[in-house]
Amino acid sequence: MTILFDDNNLHKRFAPLTLTRPVAELRFGINTIAKSWLHYFDKKNVAYQTESYLSEKFKNTADAKCLVIAGNVKPSFELAELVKELKEGEKLFINKTWVASNGKNAKTEIHKTLASFLVIENSWDLYEKNHLAIQLDYDAITKNRTSAVLSNSNQIAGIKNIFVEEGAKVEFSILNATEGPIYIGKDAEIMEGSMIRGPFVLGEHATIKMGAKIYGATTVGPYCKVGGEVSNSIFQAYSNKGHDGFVGNSVIGEWCNLGADTNSSNLMNTYGKVKMHSYQTGKIEQTDITFCGVLMGDHSKTGINTMLNTATVVGVHANIFGAGFPAKYIPSFTWGATESNEKFKLEKAFEVATNMMARRNVELTVADKKIFEHLFGLAQ
Repeated sequence: MTILFDDNNLHKRFAPLTLTRPVAELRFGINTIAKSWLHYFDKKNVAYQTESYLSEKFKNTADAKCLVIAGNVKPSFELAELVKELKEGEKLFINKTWVASNGKNAKTEIHKTLASFLVIENSWDLYEKNHLAIQLDYDAITKNRTSAVLSNSNQIAGIKNIFVEEGAKVEFSILNATEGPIYIGKDAEIMEGSMIRGPFVLGEHATIKMGAKIYGATTVGPYCKVGGEVSNSIFQAYSNKGHDGFVGNSVIGEWCNLGADTNSSNLMNTYGKVKMHSYQTGKIEQTDITFCGVLMGDHSKTGINTMLNTATVVGVHANIFGAGFPAKYIPSFTWGATESNEKFKLEKAFEVATNMMARRNVELTVADKKIFEHLFGLAQ
């Protein structure tokens, strides 16, 4: 048994993205952190040590003899090999950071140094370090494999740094992989007139709409539909930004929808360090970063022409509409965000989620509903 671990302190640092999942289930690079570990360990028997209200959907375990791995560490081949070498009772530290323990009660410390060691400590690390994560996943996934052939209708630079899975469609687009790899997943589509700069990931069955402008390092997760202008952002999965508008230095959760001409500011007019809502303290806190757009939890949506402030944090199931700029912190189950304090009713939120998910043949499960009921209670 392998356990991917995050404690309460770590988990809250990645909220609102982790309000509905463990840290290891965050998409970072091509795959989630959990799937990247599974690539090296070839195991399906994985559990999570995370918040108790998530345990029905994300299996927990109390097995004392399991391998415990930090949920915020992205593996490389070299790191995975060091973890595999751990004997029972040993725990591994890389560059003074704990990575893994063989057994929950492991006490013998093994210290190693790696030049390329990728760990995330805060939510904004997801987009700030996404270029490194993309490269790690790209190297692992494409090793000893041959890419599908791109159509001659495209303009391509850096062809050796582009990998296309079977079933993907790319026509009359510009792909530039000279600054980082481009990975196009199975049955994905880049529509005509799109301009893509690597590092870039398009997950399976995802779509880039006509005339899109995508700057690296950007990940568009599985089944997402994205258009307009996007820079250095991550869409987790099943989310839509189907129209014009700018999103930069952002992380968008699952089942989100950004209405036409939604724009996020990612830099203050003062060019200063941003302040943003912290789920650890419940307050707006100073950060040491300059660029930040929006961090949006699952199932949240914006109306057309929505304008989002620099470093906006949005909870789950928030429905954002109305004139003017919304607040920088939009709590879960907000209805309106600019002119109203009304809450999105829980049963209505279930109805909307069920309808949206049915369009992709996905079911809103009882476990999902229990998670949302818990979060709804916290939002009151």
